[in-house]
Amino acid sequence: MSNSLLFAKAQSVKLTPFFLSVVLYFSLVRKDPQGELWTTVLKCLPIVALALYVLIKGFALNKHYRRSQLILLGLVFSCGGDALLNINLFPFGMVSFGVAHIFYISAFGWQPLKWLLGLCLYVPVTIFVIFVAKYLDEILIIGVPIYCVLISTMLWRSLARAVDVKSFLTIFCAVGAALFVISDALIAVTMFLSVPLPGARLQIMITYYIAQFAIALSTADDGPAPKFKKQN
Repeated sequence: MSNSLLFAKAQSVKLTPFFLSVVLYFSLVRKDPQGELWTTVLKCLPIVALALYVLIKGFALNKHYRRSQLILLGLVFSCGGDALLNINLFPFGMVSFGVAHIFYISAFGWQPLKWLLGLCLYVPVTIFVIFVAKYLDEILIIGVPIYCVLISTMLWRSLARAVDVKSFLTIFCAVGAALFVISDALIAVTMFLSVPLPGARLQIMITYYIAQFAIALSTADDGPAPKFKKQN
């Protein structure tokens, strides 16, 4: 069996709790949650499972696992954001997700900069914020622009890293970051603009879980570089 197949098999086993918890969520939560404890727990379980994956796939509190540490913290704050949104504390949930994006940005790094990618993202996001501003209250009018900058920056840094490294994990992570933006855009469209999207919750949660899955999986190659023995 090739090394790539062995690697994929090993990761899939460690990700089994995530796949099972996603199936459990979509099987049992059939309508929009109304702040119930059980739907909150089920919503958070897949993110808890991804945090567990980051820990068991190889993890240590040293510089070799810096990216894993930051993404783990991002998942922790994402889980908090999920819980807060599910009990209708939207501003606090947005803050928690904003902190998560700061950790993801730090994990992806700032080199190479690829400033043109960032510019291409900030322009449409700025237009979107200006468009929805009239629908926001006195709290969200401050929070939404800040959050949009953070999530756009997160996407920018993941794209820059994918363009630089060009590996499956970095490219898939960038796809996940893009899906994260799409998921939040769907929330904005339904919440602020009252657009009746068909199956809105399904669209939002499917894109969200795939996004977090891709970001967590990007830590699979994190750790110390393998040491090769010299052959005589």
